[in-house]
Amino acid sequence: MVTGEGAEHIGADLEGQGWGATRAWVEKGLSEAERIEEVVRLRGGWTSEMRRLGICGPGGRRSLVLRSFVKPFFVRHAEGLLIREAAVLRLLGDTDVPVAMLVAVDATAQYCDHPSLLMSLLPGTVRLGDEGADRRAELLARQLLRIHRLPVTAEARPRTYQAWTSPERVSPPEDTERPELWQRAVDVIRREPPDYRACFLHRDFHPGNVLFTGDGDGLRISGVVDWVETSWGPADLDVAHCSTALALLHGVPAGMHFADRYLAAGGTLAEDRAAHLYWRLLDALAFAPDAEKVAVPWREVGRADLTPTVLTRRLEGYLQAVFDRYA
Repeated sequence: MVTGEGAEHIGADLEGQGWGATRAWVEKGLSEAERIEEVVRLRGGWTSEMRRLGICGPGGRRSLVLRSFVKPFFVRHAEGLLIREAAVLRLLGDTDVPVAMLVAVDATAQYCDHPSLLMSLLPGTVRLGDEGADRRAELLARQLLRIHRLPVTAEARPRTYQAWTSPERVSPPEDTERPELWQRAVDVIRREPPDYRACFLHRDFHPGNVLFTGDGDGLRISGVVDWVETSWGPADLDVAHCSTALALLHGVPAGMHFADRYLAAGGTLAEDRAAHLYWRLLDALAFAPDAEKVAVPWREVGRADLTPTVLTRRLEGYLQAVFDRYA
């Protein structure tokens, strides 16, 4: 989600396009004298629609964030996604991971127009520009390590990770000049998943899901959002996902350096190079053919330079770099 930059003011109306029931659900949870004063659409998301709700009452003003699934595919899976996110927000509320506070959830749209979750607003903004990317990557690595080190009881453990692609589902770019590179990468993930030491995973950790405040020496991570895919699995997979995103956003070297930053922060990755190669490629191939799925929200918040051609070139360059280092 994005706060500030990339936001679109849409007044105080949640009733347009069938939002009346959702508005009534939100207002029912407010104190008697509170009301929705302002609604701002937050850009930068893909799976759901995000809105910042300005709440006004005798105690002053506060802001909440409403996540609603409206795309048919995500509506079908909304119950599991939103129940998982609600559970994670409760779980992390007393930890040092900066997450929103859960206010309410209607995972099956029993009361809302669409499956929805209501939570507190975190401070900060998503920052995707090239300037300052190295410093942010250091903070990302440290934050990811803190997530992986969270003590989780067997009862609270999230589901085992799910792969987001398979050899049969990979779609190389139609105009690629390197078909052999793609075939080589697909062949790597044909093997059975390597053995791993499991930990708590965000599973979709990347710069678009992290909020920052401050600048220079005062730069801080103020929030980690989008916990619908939280899983139990290898740290390598979370590191791989952030590495792919950094390569697409800032170039291949940025993606290749992230694992080093994670290790320097004290993290542990697979000692077997072939195992680490598997996790890196399993993630990267899920972005094929051109990473347009993530590029759309990134362009909405200012990265208009990330054209399909640029992303395809970076993704292919990243695949080659991963092979050069780990094969």
